[in-house]
This record gives sequence, C-alpha cells and structure tokens, in this order.
Amino acid sequence: MNFGMYYLLDFGLKIYLWFYCITNICDFEMAPQLQAVTEPVWLGEGPHWDHNEQALYFVSIFDETIHKYVPETGKHTRSKLDGKPTFIIPIEGKKHHFVVGLNRLVVEIQWTGEDQTARLVRTVAEVDQDNPNNRFNDAKADPRGRLFAGTMGHEYEPGKFDLKKGSLYRIDPDGSVHRLESNIDISNGLCWDLQRSAFYFADSFEYTIRRYDYDVETGSIANAKTVFKYSDHGLEGIVDGMTIDTDGNLWVANFDGRQVLKIDPRGGKLLQKIPIPALQVTSVTFGGPDLDQLYVTSASMNRGEEQLPPCGSTFRLDGLGVKGHPNVNVRLQ
Repeated sequence: MNFGMYYLLDFGLKIYLWFYCITNICDFEMAPQLQAVTEPVWLGEGPHWDHNEQALYFVSIFDETIHKYVPETGKHTRSKLDGKPTFIIPIEGKKHHFVVGLNRLVVEIQWTGEDQTARLVRTVAEVDQDNPNNRFNDAKADPRGRLFAGTMGHEYEPGKFDLKKGSLYRIDPDGSVHRLESNIDISNGLCWDLQRSAFYFADSFEYTIRRYDYDVETGSIANAKTVFKYSDHGLEGIVDGMTIDTDGNLWVANFDGRQVLKIDPRGGKLLQKIPIPALQVTSVTFGGPDLDQLYVTSASMNRGEEQLPPCGSTFRLDGLGVKGHPNVNVRLQ
C-alpha cells in the first residue's frame, strides 16, 4: 500500500474518532485511539495474541491464508494453505507449531512466520462427517489448553448458509473429540471467566450471547442460559467473535454493525459502543505487552456493496482502560 493511501486512511480514522468523541460527549484524551495496523484482507478472523512472541496471529478464510503481525517492527507476513483456515493457535511446548481449523479438519502445521513457508504436519481430528460441506468457524483453547471449536453450515451464497448444521466440539490433548452442542447456525464467541466458572458462547443467528456453567477440571459445560439479547438494545447485525477482560466484561465484534461492544454479562448491560470504520467487524482479542490493547479483525466481503479500505484491516484500539487475559495455547500429546 502506497504512502498516499496510508495518509488517507490515517486522516479518515482521525475524523472517525473525532465523531466518536462528539457523539459520546467525552474528552478527547479519554477516547480510545484507533489505528489500522495491517493492510486489508478478504475475511480476517480468529485473532490470537502470542504473549511470548509479542505477535498477533490471525487468518483470512477466503484468501486461504494464515497471518502474523509483529507490532514492534510492523512486519506482516502470510502463508497460503490448501483449504479455508478459520483459526490459528500455537501448540504449547512446540515452537513454530500451530493447530489450524482447515475446512472440517483440525490440523497441525509448522510455520516460522515467514512468507509462504507453512507446511502441514498431520491431521489431529475430523468433525461433522455427516455434513461434509460444513467448516469450522471460531475456536479457542480453554484455561487448561483443551481446544473448543465450533462449526457452521455450508455458505452457498455470500451471507447465506445451511442453518442448524453446526456443532460445538471440545478436542482434548489426547485427540479425542467430544460434541458439546448441536443444531448451531454459526459458532462464535468462546471465552471463559474462571472466577465465576462461566463459559460464554454465541450462535450468531440467535443474536444473543449464552452463558454456561463451566467445570475447569473436566472441560464440561452445562445449564445454558441467555445473558444478552441484541433486540433488547436496538442493535443491528450479529454477534461475532468476543473476548473477556479482567473485570469480567465481554468485548464483542458486532458484524454488520460497524462497532465493538462492551457488555456486562452478569446484568445483561450494554456498557459501551466503539465505532470501527468497517461494516464487517469479525473478532477481537487483547494484546500488547500489558494486554491493554484490543486487536480487531474485519472483512471486506462484497455482498452487493463494495467494502473499500480500511475494511478488511486489522485494527488496534488503545486507551480502553481495561486489560485482558493471556491467550492460552493448545495442549496436544
């Protein structure tokens, strides 16, 4: 991307933040600072901050690429895979090894982070054999390193899916696969509050967030209940990826809503709306040396309307006044 394009993006972001300050009647110094840190991709998803490497990993599903961004140097690299990657998470104790969701497979890859150098090591698990057109969507490691991964039905047109075909799985370190939920439209969200023994999850087309009781010793979930409804707050779009801060509040990507939401799931309260200059906001994760920066992925899918830059960029939000938890690596025997 040339200098002129970066100048225009930077100017546009400044105008966006000025509008945010005016409409929220806030002091400029207290407003979050927003910056696009990568060039646009087609469908950015699955951000994972590696605290040891001080680097952000994410995927672009329809580009069939995995990505690494290093803030200290500004270096952004990618590597193409044979299929649609939907998440990338480091494997504990195996440097440069990752689990990746690839169509309906969980695979192990080796990648040093340099352009076009990833290689497939092995297949860890296969799911949804009864729905061969399904694919994985969101996934994360729970506090003990078990992989929680959800699937979704076939997308036969942009934004149109086979409904109620997805499931939520837990894949244990020994490779065993456990189906935790079924009849899911699009699996999304996934985060844990250990202090309150809670697991949060979203089926996007329900336009709600669920809370489950969570047993950290076994990885089991139970007693699902709805803790937040978009309709109660006049929100448009759907629930996409989310994370949780150390205060127990959720940070939610509002796909088709041009914003990130801060939600108190204990009382179902909408605490804050932060505008993002992209219609299709896809996911979020905390990062940075102090875990006080929020990285936000987005998409630039043309569903009848062209999504111009900075749509599809990964953004960084500073000055939120909160911190997140370190992301957990996947444990595999």
